[in-house]
Amino acid sequence: MTIDFQRDKPIYQQLLDRLSSEIVRGDRKPGDKLPSVRDYAIETGVNPNTMSRTYKELEVMGIAETRRGQGTFVTEDEERLEQLRNEMKTKHTESFVSQMKDLGFSIDEMIEELKENKEGDS
Repeated sequence: MTIDFQRDKPIYQQLLDRLSSEIVRGDRKPGDKLPSVRDYAIETGVNPNTMSRTYKELEVMGIAETRRGQGTFVTEDEERLEQLRNEMKTKHTESFVSQMKDLGFSIDEMIEELKENKEGDS
């Protein structure tokens, strides 16, 4: 399952975003083992060094931890995972609002559209 990467964003950052999204969505749970660097590199079609950088960045962010001889795991720190969830919510909301403002929509129009979309989901 190779991924079509965006040209304007570093691949490791796109992989970091992808893994973070999987964790926030609950596809990867606290304590879950992540694939080995080599296996995930093959699966995504990237260089193992790129995947290694992604895992290192996850560790720096406190989202994953490497256990010597066992592999890399999603952190079990629920507080850090909730913080990640809130960070991603804020980032995507700010992006949405900025793009909508660029198109000339007011906050009230955005809220109304969101309400209508929510009602359609019910």
